[in-house]
Amino acid sequence: MRRIQIFDPASLVAASIALVVAAGGSTSATARGPSRSPAGATTAPRAPANVNPFLGAHLYVNPDYVSAVRDVGRRNPGAAPLLKKMETLPTAVWESAIADTRDVSRHLDRARRQQTANGVPVITVFVLYDLPGRDCNAESSAGELSPDAAGEARYRHEFVDPVAAAFRAHPDQPIAVVLEPDSLSNLVTNMPNPHCAAVAGIYKRGIAYAITKLAQPNVFIYLDAAHAGWLGWPKNLARSVPLYKEVLEMAGGADRIRGFALNVSNYDPAKFSNPTPRDPVGPADDELGYAEDLSRGLARAGITGKGFVIDTGRNGRANIRSAPASWCNVRGAGLGERPRAAPAPSVDAYLYIKVPGESDGTSDPKARRFDENCASDDATPGAPQAGSMFDSYLIELLRRAQPPL
Repeated sequence: MRRIQIFDPASLVAASIALVVAAGGSTSATARGPSRSPAGATTAPRAPANVNPFLGAHLYVNPDYVSAVRDVGRRNPGAAPLLKKMETLPTAVWESAIADTRDVSRHLDRARRQQTANGVPVITVFVLYDLPGRDCNAESSAGELSPDAAGEARYRHEFVDPVAAAFRAHPDQPIAVVLEPDSLSNLVTNMPNPHCAAVAGIYKRGIAYAITKLAQPNVFIYLDAAHAGWLGWPKNLARSVPLYKEVLEMAGGADRIRGFALNVSNYDPAKFSNPTPRDPVGPADDELGYAEDLSRGLARAGITGKGFVIDTGRNGRANIRSAPASWCNVRGAGLGERPRAAPAPSVDAYLYIKVPGESDGTSDPKARRFDENCASDDATPGAPQAGSMFDSYLIELLRRAQPPL
């Protein structure tokens, strides 16, 4: 019988303490600053610094997604052999509504069974995505919570708190969290939109609260930082880093997160195979370049030692859209690099964060929650509502996969 390597947060905390002592103190200037957390005291143990949680672990394969892919295969028998390959690949679990929090423990219990069967730790990737006034600059993924004090209280106590409790009940399992895609990024570039201006304080306080509550010895938090084509522009990077620092100080320090999530639900290549000469006022060509730029910017603000995760769920084909602002079910996309740990320096993992095949939003202009981006020339027609399985889009993602499936 194989010896099961149980995830041991206590040993990682001890290793973290040794690293800090060897470095002569705290890992970042931000961590030494005073706590202004909206959740109160911030002395609870958190995940160790300078540890890539994906090394030596398997990624959780979500049985619910496997079932959905099989349903696509039944509806599209000609694509069944290709879809069969997708069934084996790990994907993130999205918590996009209060009702979703009831399933967190169920997923972690399944991951524990996979961990026992595999004999190695199994890390589950959760995406928390339910801020009040969510996606203030878009329509298709608008959330359930109102952008006011009542919505903020519900976010804290009906959304974040139950997730944090489920995590505490599974201390022997590694967990990764991608926190609130697009939220802070909207505060960098879209403040002229009155909806974004109105929720700025709620976003900052909500994310700081989530970090404080979710920071546990077995939980590794990655704050969303958009993608190269959005915040990779030097002028936007210069605005985003102070915002991250502000929110992390509100949460009790930068040491409460493992790092940053890049390219979530987007299409930028992880590594562009034919880079052009760098424009000094433009963004990097790819997400690895953006990670380097962001690391340098964070270091100048005293935030060091952070790792990155990059969403490769549909970035296998470069230069498929007319503008970086096209985000909805973009035509010509292909599945990208398979999820794996440590693919490049400072990158903890490539992951399928955006669940392959799930629609970004409906292309029907008469439908509820229609966003014009979903009917642009770059968007794929015939798309269902956000979060619904878009059969033909998934099949084309797999057919265009690079590297091929």
